[in-house]
Amino acid sequence: MGVVMRMVAAALTAYGPPEVLRPTELRVPEPGPGQVRIRIRAAGVQPFDLGVREGWVAPGAGPGFPVVPGNEFAGVVDRLGADVGDFAPGDEVLGYSLLGAYAQYTTVPAEQLVHKPTAMPWTVAGGFSGNGQGAHLALSRLRVGPGDTVLIGAAAGALGTFSVQLARAWGATTVIGTASDRNHDHLRALGAIPVTYGEGLVDRIRAVAPGGVDAALDAAGPEGLRAALAVTKDRDRVVTMVAMEEAARLGLPDWGGNRSAARLAELTALYEKGALDVHLRATFPLERAADAHRLVATGHGRGKVVLTVG
Repeated sequence: MGVVMRMVAAALTAYGPPEVLRPTELRVPEPGPGQVRIRIRAAGVQPFDLGVREGWVAPGAGPGFPVVPGNEFAGVVDRLGADVGDFAPGDEVLGYSLLGAYAQYTTVPAEQLVHKPTAMPWTVAGGFSGNGQGAHLALSRLRVGPGDTVLIGAAAGALGTFSVQLARAWGATTVIGTASDRNHDHLRALGAIPVTYGEGLVDRIRAVAPGGVDAALDAAGPEGLRAALAVTKDRDRVVTMVAMEEAARLGLPDWGGNRSAARLAELTALYEKGALDVHLRATFPLERAADAHRLVATGHGRGKVVLTVG
């Protein structure tokens, strides 16, 4: 019998607060047909992962513990399953998954990977896929394009920062971003006009865009969604990433979409042109994944939280 390879992962053996996420030794997964095994160098931390830790079971996730969170990553191709022709051992890649990225190794279908741009740092690559594809899906749904005035709620966060840049890359003339005062310089540097959260938000947006906005992406919550509806000319061009119950109450239609390697490749091409970047809020080693979750849970932070894997 061959030697069984072991790895370290930040895993759950029970649901609960951040401290249930602990370094755990697990067996290294083997790639099946059409799959690639990745030696992970960095993994992004998303609110989705916090939901998994607290007990939300993602559709398609297998039952039982241990559970290894993490749905975006970057690393080096380590081993190929049968019928994989687009990658080779040693290739630097980034990609996405449902779970499993908080680990030294993971396996994913080859169609969930793209080659990493050579100049892209590992920390940026590890936190690129999730918010990048989320922004792409939302702004595509909103039909953002040349000449638009676009409102981005919670614009200084990881998703918001990406969305501001992508809206600009797609030709939006004016991007308005809601944020706390301490993040206004950050938004100006991205090319957005900042406005402050809180009472009077609708009036402050209208002062900047007296004719209203063409499209709005809410990542702040119910108050932000209501403000977006108040200032957007066509309610069919308003979406939320967070206030789903409020959206249903207000009669907004459900929306969604699927991540894809083609979408991710489009985003990495924009990165290589200098039109997109990941703004890092903090990095933590894998064994401090619980601390990363605590930081993300505080909300309204600037930029992305990423785990580094040795």
